[in-house]
Amino acid sequence: MSDSSIEKLIIIGSGPAGLTAGVYGARAHLNPIIIDGAKPGGQLMGTSFVENWPGEKQIMGPALMMKMREHAKHFGCKFISESVTSVDFTKKPFTITTNKNKTLQAHSVIIATGAESKRLNVPGEQEYWGKGVTTCAVCDGAFYPDKRVIIVGGGDTAMEDASFMTKFTDKITIVHILDKLTASHAMQERVLNNPKITIIYNSTVSSIAGDGSHVTGVTITNQQTGKSEQMATDALFIAIGMNPNTKPFQGQLELDTFGYMKVTNHTRTSVEGVFAAGDVADYRYRQAITSAGSGCMAALDAEKYLAHSE
Repeated sequence: MSDSSIEKLIIIGSGPAGLTAGVYGARAHLNPIIIDGAKPGGQLMGTSFVENWPGEKQIMGPALMMKMREHAKHFGCKFISESVTSVDFTKKPFTITTNKNKTLQAHSVIIATGAESKRLNVPGEQEYWGKGVTTCAVCDGAFYPDKRVIIVGGGDTAMEDASFMTKFTDKITIVHILDKLTASHAMQERVLNNPKITIIYNSTVSSIAGDGSHVTGVTITNQQTGKSEQMATDALFIAIGMNPNTKPFQGQLELDTFGYMKVTNHTRTSVEGVFAAGDVADYRYRQAITSAGSGCMAALDAEKYLAHSE
């Protein structure tokens, strides 16, 4: 394979992290190729209004992603509408194989494959996803002033969501599958002592109902008695964890115990020349703006790496 067929930079993923990396990489004349992945645009493609993106008072998630995509295209990013199934980072140039058996080689790689929220997989969830059913209270909480909201989960994220929602409403119910919360002691204290928050233990949301355009209620089933009850709600926030999209990189890069990409010095993975950005390495902030910021950092780091390795 001639050297001209080896890409300078391949970006895996096309959410805020991947597209921002593309803009920076393209402006640095790295001619990046962006491999879209199974869900081009990432998690924002499944959200409605975004109100915390600087410079946009309110914009639909898919509209924001299309703007970012056009921005990356404008500077010369090339897109491949495929998914990565395997990689070989054991030798340089790096080799990437897609689901259409396309093999690509690159001198540097940015992994921006994101993470997916774990779902309940119950009737009505898919139908009302983005219509009152969501995984981001920080993103969507302000849409529900004085409304009834249900939060599913018992860990730190669920506690953070519940505490955050107290700014907007005093009708908050946490539904947790176990008989006690799993969140850190400090996070539990904030919730247990708050009169705005009710907790239903040993229970799950077993189905979701709505009027066709928005969620209106859920069925809550007690795991010990098997009894079910209907509960009206205006919003359902699912906070049962995330799955980072790192499967193709297992055995090639160091991952933490939860499967997230291990990074040092901001974006560097365990293999020199391979960088990670966005939710694939970030279990803490998980915001579009922080993903975009880390995409910028990864592209600058890749540019510096390529300049030094020439």
